[in-house]
Amino acid sequence: MKKGIHPELKPVVLVDLSTGTRFETLSTADTREKTTLENGTEAGLMKLDITSASHPFYTGKKTILDVAGRVDRFNSRRVDGGKPAAKSGRR
Repeated sequence: MKKGIHPELKPVVLVDLSTGTRFETLSTADTREKTTLENGTEAGLMKLDITSASHPFYTGKKTILDVAGRVDRFNSRRVDGGKPAAKSGRR
């Protein structure tokens, strides 16, 4: 490997905002926030909306995340406030 061309790996803590799960890893990303690890060293802090701890594919749980009322807005566009529109005889 050539010296001086690769970014430096630094300790980073990834926090799942929906479950509070913390993952310690290495990353080349620069973070604004910092945290202290159990051994007393400083690490970058990355806050994530979804990780393997909360994603339905990994947890096996089917959940609906209603961010900013998206489901309600979708349902309001349908006939009768969320009930499916009646089918017409045409295809």
